[in-house]
Amino acid sequence: MNERTEKAFTALGDPPTTLDREAIDNAARQLGSLGGGNHFIEICSDKEGGAWVMLHSGSRNIGKRIAEEHIGRAKSLIKRMAIHLPDPDLAHFVQGTKEFDRYIRDLRWAQNYARANRNEMMIRVLKDISHAIYKEDRGPEAMTVQRVDCHHNYAELETHFGRDVWITRKGAVSARPGQLGIIPGSMGTKSYIVKGLGCADSFHSCSHGAGRRMSRGEAKRRFSVKDLERQTEGVHCRKDQGVLDEIPAAYKDIDEVMANQTDLVEVVAELRQKICVKG
Repeated sequence: MNERTEKAFTALGDPPTTLDREAIDNAARQLGSLGGGNHFIEICSDKEGGAWVMLHSGSRNIGKRIAEEHIGRAKSLIKRMAIHLPDPDLAHFVQGTKEFDRYIRDLRWAQNYARANRNEMMIRVLKDISHAIYKEDRGPEAMTVQRVDCHHNYAELETHFGRDVWITRKGAVSARPGQLGIIPGSMGTKSYIVKGLGCADSFHSCSHGAGRRMSRGEAKRRFSVKDLERQTEGVHCRKDQGVLDEIPAAYKDIDEVMANQTDLVEVVAELRQKICVKG
């Protein structure tokens, strides 16, 4: 861990008490790393020839660990209180209790970790490509004309329809009036930078991306590496069995997805991938 990363991790405050020392140490070491699945780093260009660096990642495994710990605690609490639920997965904490407050603190720590993780990766990518853009010695921030950073798969306390409510955006991002957001397609199609229109009925939300049309297992059964090569032609990326589950055909048509949310967002920029790095 370099000095900048160490400072970024320390700035997050005390780690959740739900985590053991090994998990905390792993989180510190992993800050600034991509992760697997559909997480990616891309170099893209827009229709005007502008260059974009787009990356998609989250809180790594630490967010999952925190969630699983609190889910287990909630289930145990509901059981002790002899509360009947239609399904155990509906177990929850009641706002105003110490269990709820502890959960929200840990949740926000994980979300702040995710943001710090993306920021560290962006700094590293810009530093590594700076020699191709500027010959003089300039830092990553001097290269940045505009930056868009948005959470996905997260919860936040917001006001909607005159009430303060907790909003969980799963597969979605915030799209408040004028708010910039990112809607990725797949590793062989297009992605979009958008501006929120503040649709009240969507709780000021829009899609997080194209979304999968089939499971990872189904994609691996249905397609071959040759299919992957054809569908990612012109994009510098991995074209092997290890990323076959990320083949573009496994995702919904991004243009159709965008057409279905014209009341939620306005397109600011249409991006085409040039380089795509998968975790």
